[in-house]
Amino acid sequence: MSLKLREIRKSIDKVDKEIAKLLNKRGKFALNVAKAKNNRDFSAGSVVYVPSREKEVLKNITSSKSILGEEALKNIYTEIISACRNLETPTKASFLGPWATFSHQAAIKNFGSSGYFIPASTPLEVLLEVESGRADFGVVPVENSNEGSVNATLDMLVETKLKICAEISLKIEQCFLAKDLKAEVLRIYSHTHALAQCRSWVTRHYPDAELIPVSSTAEAAKKVSKEDFSAAIASEAAAKIYDLYILQKGIQDSRENFTRFFVIGRISTEPSGKDKTSLAFIIKDKVGALCEALEIFDKNNVNLTKIESRPTKKKAWEYMFFVDFKGHIKDQNIVKAIKSLESKSVFVKSLGSYPRA
Repeated sequence: MSLKLREIRKSIDKVDKEIAKLLNKRGKFALNVAKAKNNRDFSAGSVVYVPSREKEVLKNITSSKSILGEEALKNIYTEIISACRNLETPTKASFLGPWATFSHQAAIKNFGSSGYFIPASTPLEVLLEVESGRADFGVVPVENSNEGSVNATLDMLVETKLKICAEISLKIEQCFLAKDLKAEVLRIYSHTHALAQCRSWVTRHYPDAELIPVSSTAEAAKKVSKEDFSAAIASEAAAKIYDLYILQKGIQDSRENFTRFFVIGRISTEPSGKDKTSLAFIIKDKVGALCEALEIFDKNNVNLTKIESRPTKKKAWEYMFFVDFKGHIKDQNIVKAIKSLESKSVFVKSLGSYPRA
């Protein structure tokens, strides 16, 4: 080893020790924060996780250029925040399972690997875990950039008292997994959205295979690990957990394939400066009612980013509208817009305000 390389490595070792000391110092501050929060009414896990504050921390560390790059810094600091949060109280987060689903990956992306994660079999079960207090937060998929909304999640959010307190955007790369590198594939398992996302690739390579929808991509991988003549469309993480071969990576039809997830909990998130609000409403049954409702947002300078409708399931041909818009429920223009909307609707419910992903 050259003298120069030895000196560089000594310098790295010195810096690493300094970083470790600073991380220890940061951990002590986190414990002081925990003491300062002891008089709050929420559960301990809910108090510890403050989305607006964590957004501010990530903004601070990426405000100047780094040789590591913004994404790498965010990943590193997510883990630092996670470890410090765990010193206060472990945050328990339920997710749409089993292990290695994209919901699981989204939960880790948001809470870091120091969190305590609880798999659930349906979005409703995730909600029940949080409502019962067994989990502090839940992570559920709400929308895919190619396949649209997850209707079960939208319906669920209207019925619960829980609030959306954060959103996560996760890039989705689907892989083709099997037990054997040269396996004959007669059946392909996956979630309905994943099967749709990979329709062209599957049609080209396995036109005669039976496509079998299951509750999640990870469930598909779990099934294939116990079956012959079958394959799964799932994540690279699922391949590792269920000991499967990756026959092909990136088989989704679109390179720009993202899924949006909501973090739901018992807290209301404070403004972060770059927020989004989700709202549900039912308009009065009269000509021009929807036009009047949308004009309210325009008049109050509220920027709608999404609108869609769902049957209310309570009255034939009655629809509920779901909208997302930029801003926080405490912003004055939004307060005015919602007040006006309430006067022209039979039902209005804020589903939550949260930092934009």
